[in-house]
Amino acid sequence: MNTATPTTHRTIRPIATYALHGIAFHEGYFWAIETINGYLIRIDPKTDATEILNTETWSVFIGATGLAIADETLWFTSGENVYKCSMTDGQWNPELFIRLRDNASGVAVSGNSVYVSCQKRGEISVYNAVNGKEITQLYAPGIGIENLFIHNEDLWVSDNLEQTVYCLDRATGEIKLSLLTPFASPTGVTLYIDPDTSEEVLYVAYADQEPYIRDNPNADPNYELQYREVTFLHPLHFRYYEDEKFALSNGFLIEMSYVEELSPLDPFELKDLEWKIALPAETHRQQIVEVEPIGIPFTEEIVDGQRIAVFKFDHLTNTQRHVFGWRAKLQVWGIKYQLNPLDCEDIPELTPEFAAKYLVDNDNLAMETDIIKRAATEAITNEANFLRQMYSIRNYVYDHLSYGIKPHIDTPDIALRRGVGSCGEYLGVLLALSRLNGIASRTVGRYKCPMDAHQRNIPLQPDYNHVWMEFHLPGYGWLPMESNPDDIQDGGPYPSRFFMGLAWYHAEMAKGVKFEKLYRNGEMIQKEETSIGELALNHVRFTILDELKP
Repeated sequence: MNTATPTTHRTIRPIATYALHGIAFHEGYFWAIETINGYLIRIDPKTDATEILNTETWSVFIGATGLAIADETLWFTSGENVYKCSMTDGQWNPELFIRLRDNASGVAVSGNSVYVSCQKRGEISVYNAVNGKEITQLYAPGIGIENLFIHNEDLWVSDNLEQTVYCLDRATGEIKLSLLTPFASPTGVTLYIDPDTSEEVLYVAYADQEPYIRDNPNADPNYELQYREVTFLHPLHFRYYEDEKFALSNGFLIEMSYVEELSPLDPFELKDLEWKIALPAETHRQQIVEVEPIGIPFTEEIVDGQRIAVFKFDHLTNTQRHVFGWRAKLQVWGIKYQLNPLDCEDIPELTPEFAAKYLVDNDNLAMETDIIKRAATEAITNEANFLRQMYSIRNYVYDHLSYGIKPHIDTPDIALRRGVGSCGEYLGVLLALSRLNGIASRTVGRYKCPMDAHQRNIPLQPDYNHVWMEFHLPGYGWLPMESNPDDIQDGGPYPSRFFMGLAWYHAEMAKGVKFEKLYRNGEMIQKEETSIGELALNHVRFTILDELKP
């Protein structure tokens, strides 16, 4: 079990800022560019106090996205240009260093080398700091706007669309590890040195928009949905498990409850009833601290390694009313597996038991239909590598489906023909195409905690349930993959943040088993006789208690 302690480093919310892009830590302060107004600001990490430095030249900095400090020289990117200016004269007059063919995103400097990222070209170019000549190019690891920071031999890269911070070998560009950030849209990364303890902590800048309800007295009705800018700095804690090839990032202690309220739609009578509800799973990124019953006690059983709460009723009718379920306290983390195609060569064959369970159509996957068979072939073309096959299947499904919520889940053949699907329908198509290509896969879910990690000790309710998948790498184990959240733009490119990765807010349960089922005398009650939805209303609640570092 991962040893966790509460984080002691605070969120920094600079005053009078709207969108921070590019950050640096220098002489006890955070430095950043407030890109909307062009402010070059210095931030006190203890008080959030903000000082505008470029009081006369702020207009030149509007739209800047990258920032670096080296040898009393400040570098920044704006549009197609990379600038530098002296930090000693207090004038903050930028001097053009180079002009690129496309917009520059981030900048980092080490010695006589200047690293500049470009989203359009998908590259990180390295230039000579003296004459501006290009030295080499590195592959950019993500698809978004990337900001850079160099520490020793590591090049750290934040990507706003990938919700990820990468650590690269700055000489070769090889990815050493990648970390999911606890918030969306990271726009800069730097290293903070605690003046009291000398501890080194990564800090990440974020810039996004959040919805809020505005009270407008001039409107009728007076409440309006509006959006506002939100920006802050937050520590990024992590631990890399090199032998097991995964990295954990910022964790949270959360309380989750799942409760059924007996509220039948029609008359019924059931004797010797067992109402089974899966408990949260224990995985690399999720551990149960404690679990307790709500309403009435339950016994536990283990099915394929999954803990199941069993509520027993000798005689249950529509005239009775009950509330029952469980409350669990969980440690949850962001996780990203560090596997690449070379790790997936010469893998062993699936065991017959695995193939019989996870390569067959046992969940209305329409694997016998022509449209699904054809899609399974088209999805991988001639790709032979296991990991590339899975990645190609994901991209194929994203190319052919758009997200939309429906009142019920159709089979994969109908969803693929329609071209619109919910998370469950995305999942069905992914499972069908994977299994037809010999990749063992299964459904995982069931909920996501509301994603605002700043809301502590407040009951939060998810808007709906959610499912994703796991695929099995023989010789290694199960790997997670989201169903639809990475399908963010028509035709791609698509981020890979949740390909072999999950954020802290995913609550894992029901791995390889049904989440909730009714049994009578040991036999499962079929939906045709009665269903849980006809008998009860469920109540799901999350409470974020504390932030943890691994």
